[in-house]
Amino acid sequence: MQKQHNPVLDALRFVSILAVLLIHTTTRTLEASSYNLQQLPWTLFLNQTSRFAVPLFFMISGFVLELSHSHNKNYVMYIKKRANRIIIPYVFWSAIYYFLVFGKHKPPFIDSLFAGNASYQLYFIPSLIIFYLLFPLLHKYCSIICNKWSLIILGILQIIILYFDYNIHSISLFYPLSVALLNYFYFIFGIWLSKNQDLFKKILKKWKILLFLGSLLFAFLIFYEGFTGYMKTQNYLKFYSQWRPSVFIYSFLIGGFMYALFDKGFASSKIIKSLSKLSFFVFFVHVAILQFTWLYFLKNIFSINLAKQLWYDPLYFLFVAVASFAIAYVVHKIPYLSKITG
Repeated sequence: MQKQHNPVLDALRFVSILAVLLIHTTTRTLEASSYNLQQLPWTLFLNQTSRFAVPLFFMISGFVLELSHSHNKNYVMYIKKRANRIIIPYVFWSAIYYFLVFGKHKPPFIDSLFAGNASYQLYFIPSLIIFYLLFPLLHKYCSIICNKWSLIILGILQIIILYFDYNIHSISLFYPLSVALLNYFYFIFGIWLSKNQDLFKKILKKWKILLFLGSLLFAFLIFYEGFTGYMKTQNYLKFYSQWRPSVFIYSFLIGGFMYALFDKGFASSKIIKSLSKLSFFVFFVHVAILQFTWLYFLKNIFSINLAKQLWYDPLYFLFVAVASFAIAYVVHKIPYLSKITG
């Protein structure tokens, strides 16, 4: 019988949420410097090498849904279970950011809910809901969608879409739909991976060293791509976008390497499992902490010379991470509160 829990996912989820925090703290540094990338290569490097975070979250979501899916559950019951877990925290935090953290919004609150733009990290949730709605159909036809040749075709098509969006013209769709289109392969691959864990482990065992070397190579390639792209166009999306073919390949390389690394026993740690359970709350709360820290402390002392110090970005990241997980820990100790807050 298929196991209902894979401890490697706990470690991957924990590392991915840390990468999200690193993206957002370093982005704030780059914004404050008016995107002075030449003066802040270290900040940009940290920012670019963390870009695997959201792709891995989509992959983990497909994996977990397939791993826990009940064949006896009808569609309404399935949607109700998923909605209870994700919709209430999403509405709660959207209201927090819309009305309290970021005061001025042009679109009405209900529009922000559909678009996921009450805060810049919340776009992920409406896109994830799209995949949740589609999952039963993907599960039903998994034998067709997840066979070798279908995956190859879908993967090539995903790279083409990413290339078009990054190099030619951004996809003109309602934002959650465009994000889903730019990430569908991660989610489908997560479903495949859930069904083929033993095969995947054999592949990783054989190619682990190459995955590590490939991850290093693409980390520097993505950094170089983001740097040169911005310098040529002055378009910050050239480094801020994580929807590009290079990040696609990088995410699979580093994701595979980390899976092999964590499968050695580290992922079974009770601490990692506990921290992983807090990651959903951390995803929601960390931008508020980042914003508070910036407005009431760092903004007043920020300078290029300060940001150039190698310790600046890691320290800013560490503070936001520790504060976010500490608050998440306290909230999860209060009965039923986490049902609202995530």
